[in-house]
Amino acid sequence: MTTKSNYGAEQIQVLEGLEPVRKRPGMYIGTTGPRGLHHLVYEVVDNSIDEALAGYCTHIEIDINPDGSVTVTDDGRGIPTDIHPSTGKSALETVMTVLHAGGKFGGGGYKVSGGLHGVGVSVVNALSEWVIVKVWRDDEVHTQRYERGIPITNLETKPDKNHSTGTSISFLPDKKIFTVGIEFDYSTLAGRLRELAYLNAGVRITFTDNRKEEPHVESYCYEGGIKEYVTYMCRDKDPLHQDIIFVSGEKNGTQVEVALLWCVDAYSDNLLGFANNIRTIDGGTHLEGLKTVLTRTMNNVARKRNKLKDNDANLGGENVREGLTGVISVKVPEPEFEGQTKTKLGNTEVRGIVDSLVGEVLTEYLEFNPHVADSIIEKAVQAFKAAEAARRARELVRRKSVLESSPLPGKLADCSTRDPEESEIFLVEGDSAGGSAKQGRDRRFQAILPLRGKIINIEKTDDARIYKNNEIQSLITALGLGIKGEEFDPAQLRYHRIVIMTDADVDGAHIRTLLLTFFYRYQRALVDQGYVYIACPPLYKVERGRNHVYCYNERQLQEHINSLPANANYSIQRFKGLGEMMPTQLWDTTMNPETRRMKQVEIEDAAEADRIFTILMGDRVAPRREFIETYGPKLDLNDLDI
Repeated sequence: MTTKSNYGAEQIQVLEGLEPVRKRPGMYIGTTGPRGLHHLVYEVVDNSIDEALAGYCTHIEIDINPDGSVTVTDDGRGIPTDIHPSTGKSALETVMTVLHAGGKFGGGGYKVSGGLHGVGVSVVNALSEWVIVKVWRDDEVHTQRYERGIPITNLETKPDKNHSTGTSISFLPDKKIFTVGIEFDYSTLAGRLRELAYLNAGVRITFTDNRKEEPHVESYCYEGGIKEYVTYMCRDKDPLHQDIIFVSGEKNGTQVEVALLWCVDAYSDNLLGFANNIRTIDGGTHLEGLKTVLTRTMNNVARKRNKLKDNDANLGGENVREGLTGVISVKVPEPEFEGQTKTKLGNTEVRGIVDSLVGEVLTEYLEFNPHVADSIIEKAVQAFKAAEAARRARELVRRKSVLESSPLPGKLADCSTRDPEESEIFLVEGDSAGGSAKQGRDRRFQAILPLRGKIINIEKTDDARIYKNNEIQSLITALGLGIKGEEFDPAQLRYHRIVIMTDADVDGAHIRTLLLTFFYRYQRALVDQGYVYIACPPLYKVERGRNHVYCYNERQLQEHINSLPANANYSIQRFKGLGEMMPTQLWDTTMNPETRRMKQVEIEDAAEADRIFTILMGDRVAPRREFIETYGPKLDLNDLDI
């Protein structure tokens, strides 16, 4: 839908001058590591998405160029180029060089805009070695080049009647800022661009990587929007009903879209929330409103259909949501983000808007589709009964804890500090590695929890069995985790770094996967909020005389061996298990914060992560076989440790 609007320089509002972004880049993009680097692309793409939201843009092209720079081109109206009344410069130069200048401030430019901070393209300009902007408007092309935020050329204008309106921004991130490297990861960008295409139905996004001889091109366009997103997430699951329940509406300027599908073979829910195209990993009022209306509506329908008797208790929210995959996307005119990572929607009015819009449509759908209503309610009733069994198992755990002298597991070697922010716990495999870790650690802030054998696969297990499992009990109690399904409370967490430290073999990899599945399914906020880490112990020790070097992979080993003189003797020790290491070795290589290597577990693409956990750890064999047959041949068998 296209609406007429005068989009000129007077609608570009200037809030403040450009701060020294280059001196404090972390304030604007969070980090100068890989996440901040990729954020530059998202900032530019967000401007094009805003044009799409306003009804003026249908196609966005993103190119990674051979030199590592990125070009983002859209067919929107083009950034205004007339003189801005406040700055005396062109509106284009104002947008490029003044922080918080853009059409998303004030009422004239965009009714709703995507993106989180709205710092805009001026920050991208400030943190890039060079930027070239092209704007097509009124049968003319306007071009300007910037270097590290400073205009190097004037705004050059030439006639161009062969090109429709639009904007193209090319930029090369500055190596002086991004000292770790400026190489863009294709899969990271592809995940976000695909997500944006799902969230903005009908917008075509073309993504091309020109860094290889054969350019790699992918195109994303989903007319079904978030309905197709849910279909994608559930393609390896067994749906409880064929049609995806879809709600779309607008109230007081806030647009709401919800897509819901319950699946047979799932014990947990997977609800993704978005506000103005940003994934709200910490939740917010839109998700609170959705959860409330789902619980109330399903209980009302259950009583109407006599699935719940008068004296029966209401189904709990977690019962109703068991097996549910859903996406809620809201577009709010003035979004308020809160929480530590600024990814929690705070607008109180959104809760009621979601409640009223979803309640009306969901009730009507269930009344017209009684077989669907019955299927969902029957699954929820089964979940309620299983939750009762789990509650009894939990009470058993709690009573056991009260009777023992300490509520913490006996095998836990705790740290002395009681400050969770500086505390870390290492989850280690077996008593042998546990012994080395206990002796090698810094007792002040490092705790050790040895785990016997392999924990149960939570993907295939109901709550009652989960709570009866000894290793799971130890994990829940030691970490201070709440009950599955309840809101995650970081204040109860006893350690802010939960480190999985397993052997570098097949069994170790399996244990690590089982633990990650537990954290992801049991309390995913642990992973989303960055509390889970993976230790990276060395694989080899190369000794030559009195000198030794630790190597963390095959490539490092070969590089080190190649660097040695052709005539000196050396020996190679391969560490199969952590228990083989002396306590001092384990401290020096894997546990000492000054020298160790650790990977923080991050979920960049929540939908894909959920699908992979379902395939690899779920009940169905066929999708797992297909996955292995597809990706197995692509693996480097030299990396396989058998």
